[in-house]
Amino acid sequence: MVLKSNIPDGPLASKWTNYKANIPLVAPNNKRKLEIIVVGTGLAGASAAASLGELGYNVKVFTYHDSPRRAHSIAAQGGINAAKNYQNDGDSVYRLFYDTIKGGDYRAREANVYRLAEVSVDIIDQCVAQGVPFAREYGGLLENRSFGGVQVSRTFYARGQTGQQLLIGAYQALSRQVSLGTVKLYNRHEMLDLVKINGVARGIIARNLLTGELERHAAHCVVLATGGYGNVFYLSTNAMMCNVTAAWKSVKKGALMANPCFTQIHPTCIPVSGEYQSKLTLMSESLRNDGRVWVPRRKEDAELVRQRKLNGKDIPEEHRDYFLERRYPAFGNLVPRDVASRAAKVECDKGHGVSPTGLAVYLDFADAIQRYGRSEASKLGIQNPTAAQITELGEKVVSAKYGNLLRCMKKSPAKTPTRCR
Repeated sequence: MVLKSNIPDGPLASKWTNYKANIPLVAPNNKRKLEIIVVGTGLAGASAAASLGELGYNVKVFTYHDSPRRAHSIAAQGGINAAKNYQNDGDSVYRLFYDTIKGGDYRAREANVYRLAEVSVDIIDQCVAQGVPFAREYGGLLENRSFGGVQVSRTFYARGQTGQQLLIGAYQALSRQVSLGTVKLYNRHEMLDLVKINGVARGIIARNLLTGELERHAAHCVVLATGGYGNVFYLSTNAMMCNVTAAWKSVKKGALMANPCFTQIHPTCIPVSGEYQSKLTLMSESLRNDGRVWVPRRKEDAELVRQRKLNGKDIPEEHRDYFLERRYPAFGNLVPRDVASRAAKVECDKGHGVSPTGLAVYLDFADAIQRYGRSEASKLGIQNPTAAQITELGEKVVSAKYGNLLRCMKKSPAKTPTRCR
């Protein structure tokens, strides 16, 4: 077996530009003669199908949902990164490339990550053109916030519903192509097998989930955009329907799975509440932008918290351990998610975890509320604001940025150290 990545030759910074300049093109009249199958209608699948249809290809797109809007991409919350450097804080395509490589423990393919960083700028423009309501500054420009693993603000977001808004934008573009007849949408169809002809993928076998009938679909090219396999673990933030059937059938047909260790995890989840729980509920990684992660410094305090005899907000500052800020001062609470997860597990294993299970840490917005409150008071011209006024104003700002995410936190079995509206 020959391992061939099909990555273009040449210097990293120019190989994709040179490849695009020299790649053979398909004339518009010939595009209409080609058929492409896209499996999956999440952000990747819906965008690919819509773009290919816009280019003039005949596209068949398959989803086992009743609507593409049910794809699990809707669960994404925090934002999407792009190297536009709107904040003028030193961001660049190379810095996004480097941060992504470093965040992946240097295991990702460098050329592919560099291409991702290059197209990130255009992806934001495409999303805006599709009507995605990204947050904006007072002057109307797109707003940015920080995210884990970086020291710049490059994350574009739509409150805490970024995935939902992106998916609706992609769905609108897909629906337009469906109405034009360039894309044919197959709802409630699940891919069961990959069809190969002379070693090349040329179609799929799909089951109609409404009738149970098996169907054959042929094409010149097959695109798989079927999501990850995080449910291989006992607890995951993935939807329970993410069953990896399409990817696994492709592997059985000879496809190679590169870096299966790349499984998306989320340190910021509503804490697990018991052995009966089948999945975790995501809270955005962006919460660590303003939230400070800590555990009780004394084990006896942690034990009282687990027994519901002590509330986190009653623990004095000197008895709190902001362990991410202590261990990683350059990044603080914005370390990559795998680093944050391991650090939190270390503290829980040492007996400092909170919640009845001992498998949780605090995410505290008290400092952010005070900081934003003082800024808002100054903006409104309030002289010598009271503590209550500062808190009220700060909570309004935090609620505007993370409102729906904080409502998720109120479902947590652990007592949160700050008030959330």
